[in-house]
Amino acid sequence: MLSINHLSIQFGDKHLFKDVSVRVHPADRIGLAGVNGAGKSTLVKIMSGARKMDAGVVVRGKRTTCGYLPQEAVKFPAGRTLFSEAETAFAEALALKKELDTINKTLETASPDSSGFENLLQRQGEIQHILEQSDIFQMQSQIEKVLGGLGFKQQDFQKSCNEFSGGWIMRLMLAKLLLSKPSLLLLDEPTNHLDIESLTWLEDFLRSYDGALIIISHDRAFLDGITTTIWELSLGNLNVYKGNYTSYLKEKESRMKIQRAAYENQQAQIQQTMRFVERFRAKSTKASQVQSRLRQLEKLEKVEIDDVEHSVSFRFPPSPPSGRLAVDVSSLGKQFNGVDVFCDLNFQLHRGEKMAVVGVNGAGKSTLVRLLAGIEKPDSGTISYGHNVSISYFGQHQARELDPRLTVLETISLLENEMTNTRIRTLLATFLFRGDEVDKKVQVLSGGEKSRLALAKMIASPASLLILDEPTNHLDMTSQEILQEAMRQYDGAIIVVSHNRFFLNAFVGKVLEIKNGHASVHEGNIDDYLIKAKEERIEAAGIATTTSQDNKEETNGPGKPKGKEARKLSAKIRQEKNRLLSPLKTTLAGTEKEIESFEDTKSELEKALADPELYKNQDLFSEKSREYGIIEKKLSKCYQEWEAIQSKIDALESRFDKEIEPPD
Repeated sequence: MLSINHLSIQFGDKHLFKDVSVRVHPADRIGLAGVNGAGKSTLVKIMSGARKMDAGVVVRGKRTTCGYLPQEAVKFPAGRTLFSEAETAFAEALALKKELDTINKTLETASPDSSGFENLLQRQGEIQHILEQSDIFQMQSQIEKVLGGLGFKQQDFQKSCNEFSGGWIMRLMLAKLLLSKPSLLLLDEPTNHLDIESLTWLEDFLRSYDGALIIISHDRAFLDGITTTIWELSLGNLNVYKGNYTSYLKEKESRMKIQRAAYENQQAQIQQTMRFVERFRAKSTKASQVQSRLRQLEKLEKVEIDDVEHSVSFRFPPSPPSGRLAVDVSSLGKQFNGVDVFCDLNFQLHRGEKMAVVGVNGAGKSTLVRLLAGIEKPDSGTISYGHNVSISYFGQHQARELDPRLTVLETISLLENEMTNTRIRTLLATFLFRGDEVDKKVQVLSGGEKSRLALAKMIASPASLLILDEPTNHLDMTSQEILQEAMRQYDGAIIVVSHNRFFLNAFVGKVLEIKNGHASVHEGNIDDYLIKAKEERIEAAGIATTTSQDNKEETNGPGKPKGKEARKLSAKIRQEKNRLLSPLKTTLAGTEKEIESFEDTKSELEKALADPELYKNQDLFSEKSREYGIIEKKLSKCYQEWEAIQSKIDALESRFDKEIEPPD
């Protein structure tokens, strides 16, 4: 559906793309990987047509439509509401519907014998066929579904687009793309402005998306959940890896070992040749051999080592001594303009405990951490800190408080800590300030660079309680993993707001959910919380049951049956239980057989795709890749169906087990 042919872009001696050729096929699920500056966003812009290239470099199929989500928000025309702007995703279908209405009115009064009558009938049929294939007749429900999934509330639909912040505008841009259903979706950091609830909805939506996907994201869990292929950009080359992001990392490590061995062998060969040249350069009898060896070196295709950033490591300084209790929050409440953001929040955190704060955008997560950091005052309740607890806070405002006259290195060096210059440079390297970049003045840094420096500054100051608001927003995956490991090993307490599930999973042991103005604490990591949240949604949706109200009254009422009457009732309940569970269990067994079959097929395809010989036959490779994408999609759907059916079975069994009691 789209191919890139011999793409080359060079800036001075650096190749951004070096003769890159690659194809996108229907149903592909591709993640773009590479270090910052590798060219990921540029490649997506080229594929979308936002950046023009010479003819033939990008070739699209005749029916291929591209939808592109950039990282920057756009301005929408004044006067449009959220809903009316979302409707523009159906602009083409709406125009056809308008044309169809005009044709229908014309046909009502036109004579069958008049000129053009047949043409109108033909056009009427064409338009009706196109509209039947589109979702125009379910437009309103589709818009409500997508806007709701991305976090908009019903009361937002008639608000002007100009009332929304940049993050919400990005959500609207994403919603329009999803509604327009292009055959190829190109998404550049689609999760940056999403909370966990919206992010998991988007992940589910994209899993069942009919078109192809190419995604740039620093959210590893998101990539793992969707992608089946990784394109890695490195040193101007594009390398293809089958599987999701985790599979890519494993395969990349294997390839790197081979690459390093080849590099070391070649370097040894070069050194040996140069020793021969230096030794015999002055001897006339060896002149021809010397020249021959030099020509061989000139023709030698140099082995290059891919960019690697995993050598950087960092650990927090030990937290200062403090009491067992880190913070105690009791009956906390906050209002804005007379409206409750939240009320009656209660929780405790002890030394060494690490807690994530989650909730939809606007729930009050950032407000809570600002209250905990002492930046804002609560309207009710108390925040008490343990003995000798010191706080270090990272929020978006921190970047604005940096001294613009200092360099990056001076910003950290002037702090009152015992870090050596080497440790300071290691810390800064973790946050992507390497080499001469540490000598940049703060005033010339970009917004993202300032945010990273503010985070480094916070981490460099020892504290017994770290409070962080979205610390991974401007970090690449390598930096995220380094920070993640440092936070895992940190001996103090941590409260962190983040939508990055993979980042949080490694170190948090509690999750504080703020929902509808109230808070609840869940033990476990983010995965544990999401599983429980899913179970609660299923339970809230309700499970259909035909057990009569009379039975409930008999078992729960004051005149509880006994003896023979009780045994009859228990038998009746068991019959009802079997009647409801039998079809579900039959369906579950069929789904399990499907899963087993698809998993076998997937395993066979993975073995075929892992064979280097397959890459030599591009047509066969493309066919196998398409098959793999289709199987992945079917398998994902089967897994979801299995989970839904099993949840219904578990809920029914749990309910009936409570109703069936041993007879007296």
